Formats: sequence, C-alpha cells, structure tokens
Amino acid sequence: MSLDYEQQYYSKEIEYIVGCDEAGRGCLLGPVVAGAVILPKDFKCDLINDSKQLSEKQREEAYQIIKENAIAWAVAEVSPQEIDQINILNASRKAMIMAMEKLNHRYDMILTDAVKIQTDLPFEAIIKGDAKAMCIAAASIMAKVTRDHICYELDKEYPEYQIAKHKGYGTKLHLEMLEKYGPCKSIYRFSYAPVKKFLIKKVNLF
Repeated sequence: MSLDYEQQYYSKEIEYIVGCDEAGRGCLLGPVVAGAVILPKDFKCDLINDSKQLSEKQREEAYQIIKENAIAWAVAEVSPQEIDQINILNASRKAMIMAMEKLNHRYDMILTDAVKIQTDLPFEAIIKGDAKAMCIAAASIMAKVTRDHICYELDKEYPEYQIAKHKGYGTKLHLEMLEKYGPCKSIYRFSYAPVKKFLIKKVNLF
C-alpha cells in the first residue's frame, strides 16, 4: 500500500495528514481504542493494509514498522463504563480526538474511517477508509494491536472468560463463557444486547 489516496490533498497548505481509526467497536468487553498516525509523504509498505485483512503476525510486524517510520503516532482508549454512558459512536470519536491530541507533531488535515468529528481543519470521513488511505490503515493497525495487547492482559486477570481466544468479540465460545460466569462489572459493556441478556442471571461484581 502507498500514499496514493493522500496525494490528492497535499499542497502548500496541507503538508501533514493524520489518519485515524478505531478497534474494538463491536466487542462486548474492554475499551475501544483509537490510533492516529502521520506518515512521511514518500512512505511505502506492502504490508500495511486494513488491519482486518492481516494476520495477527502481520499486524505485529506492521505495528513495529509504523512505530519506526511514522512522523508521529499515538493511541488512546475509552473505557467500557464510558462507552455505556455516551454510546460507542461517541466513544470512538472521543478516542480518536484523544489520540490526535497526544501526537507530538502538527497536522494540517484529518482523514478518518467513516467517523465524523468536529474540527476546524480540512477533514474527510472516508467510507472503508482503512482500505483506501494508507494513513488510516496504519492507524487501524496501531489501534488493533494495542487493543489485542490489552485483551491479553485482561485474559491474565480474568482467565475464566478466555479473552485471549476471542478478544472480546461475540463468538460462540465467548457467549458460552458469559452464560456460565455472567458479565464482569469492571470489563463488560452493559449497554450491549448480548451482555444485557445475561444480566438477569448474574453479574460478577469484581
């Protein structure tokens, strides 16, 4: 993948473009994580693509490449409790803004994967942006790998849910564990229907 899509925007006024994307929007537990990445204009890497199209090993490799070559990058997360309070779309938007605020470099334009945000800068929310714009694809990788690492840590803390296997998605295994143990108050998103379903059974208050 290359910065072909971004080339249409570069000008005297637009020198640095930040791409933003999130990971974990459809998950039943854990935070939603957003990535923000500014890439050099001449950067190319065949490995960088929509994170969903890559294997876990490829994502980890791409993650290191981005860390080493990006002009700037950052990630930010919004907790499951706040997701329940403000809804997942607003939480995703907030995480993106937080990630951009953490960047240690200026940017002149923002590209996101379909999520609209309030900004005074030139901006475009691109449908399937992680498959079109390299900076968004890079942000999706940073967000996904970061969230996977969080899930591995949660798996150590709450081994009964087998989080390392499903990463919080509503798989058959995950729903079986939910039915067996009930949702845990500290990590689950109680506004999500599959989690609500098990509330009447029991809630782990840890």
